[in-house]
Amino acid sequence: MVTKQYSGLPDEADLRRADSLAREIFSDVANKWALLIIEALGERTLRFSELRAEVEGISHKMLTQNLRMLERNGLVHREVHPTVPPRVEYTLTGPGRGLRATVDTMCSWTHRNLRHIEESRKRFATGTGTADTP
Repeated sequence: MVTKQYSGLPDEADLRRADSLAREIFSDVANKWALLIIEALGERTLRFSELRAEVEGISHKMLTQNLRMLERNGLVHREVHPTVPPRVEYTLTGPGRGLRATVDTMCSWTHRNLRHIEESRKRFATGTGTADTP
């Protein structure tokens, strides 16, 4: 995997540009597993097995891949304790906690709009109309 390097140019922060570093980062963290991991960690420190139990439906492989990506992007701190067997714990970093505030807002939005979305999906599936417009 080739990682883009930040040189301070405005184009690197432009999500609309296909070659921007910002888009690469956005693509990394804007997936369902990463968002659920961030939400599950919250203010806690969890071991791998505890995280897997918290994020229902995630496979061992997907949890590993997403934790590595979050660590690579500086959003999760991984600490290995020198025990037998090794104990590995994960916590959110400062930027990870900042992103969690956004994830919490998304969760709140989902709860507030769930009924509307369900009704829109039913109307769409039956062909009886479209969702309300603003």
